[in-house]
Amino acid sequence: MTKHGQTVNQTPKKNQINPQKTRQLGLAVVETELAAIAAIKSRIDDSFVKACELILACEGRVVVTGMGKSGHIGNKIAATLASTGTPAFFMHPGEASHGDLGMITPKDVVIALSNSGETSEILTILPIIKRLSVPMISITGKPGSTLSTEADVNLDATIEKEACPLGLAPTSSTTVALVFGDALAVALLDARGFTEEDFALSHPGGSLGRRLLLHVKDIMHTGKDIPMVGEDASLRDALLEITQKNLGMTAIVNKQQQVIGIYTDGDLRRTLDKNIDVHTAAVKDVMTINCKTIPSNILAAEALTVMQQNKINAMLVIDENNSVIGALNMHDLLRAGVV
Repeated sequence: MTKHGQTVNQTPKKNQINPQKTRQLGLAVVETELAAIAAIKSRIDDSFVKACELILACEGRVVVTGMGKSGHIGNKIAATLASTGTPAFFMHPGEASHGDLGMITPKDVVIALSNSGETSEILTILPIIKRLSVPMISITGKPGSTLSTEADVNLDATIEKEACPLGLAPTSSTTVALVFGDALAVALLDARGFTEEDFALSHPGGSLGRRLLLHVKDIMHTGKDIPMVGEDASLRDALLEITQKNLGMTAIVNKQQQVIGIYTDGDLRRTLDKNIDVHTAAVKDVMTINCKTIPSNILAAEALTVMQQNKINAMLVIDENNSVIGALNMHDLLRAGVV
């Protein structure tokens, strides 16, 4: 193309997305990493079992170390182990030779990650780890490397190729190392008999923690906040109680505070359909008997299940004598993060 008699070179613009090529590259990465993961299935062998045995027998903590991208993966492995019942933390190998090596005790186990198996920062601290007689598990991409041969157990993370088209950026290698770490964590979780409740104890701030640790007694309304009227109350009195307590229902109780029924917003709609005079009717004539109740010591998540199964929005909480000790509705469960 010419401009004012001069030839102008047209060069492709950079930083542009070619949709078809982008999809192809993304798919190629997925396929390469899937193949790398599939290749290690046969390596979940006796070495893997021995690694699990070393960690299970550990009386201290699992110290995970790695440099660069391996360090990022190591950090995640340590976090996964810690959250699934195996006390663990990450130690930066560069900082280790400047004092952080004091984090390791003779009761610990070390997991060292290095794709090459020759990471200088790890090899520098290797003699100290050996002197402490601390068991070492290595995850390397080269089984004949220094780190893999010096370790008590080596998990072979060899890959055919990185997913990076340049063959440079750690991609398949880090994915395989991460899978090994996850496999260790899950195998140890099972060996320890680790339960959902145990998991929740280390995740109290998460939704799972709230679901597994929160009990009805922790969120129910108690005392004067419980909507409650006697069995001789009028329907008008029951409606006033529902309005004042704002839970969409009221308990109907006898003189011993035992539940004999419940009256809800839904009951009110059904009452109006029957053309009953709300000013003169007695609440015991229109209440729902045999209503769903729950004890205070069950999980809030169980209360939610009962509500959902019975298509109700509120319930009364009772003690062993069928006396009302609390009340809660769906909004309480929502506020508590159970829903």
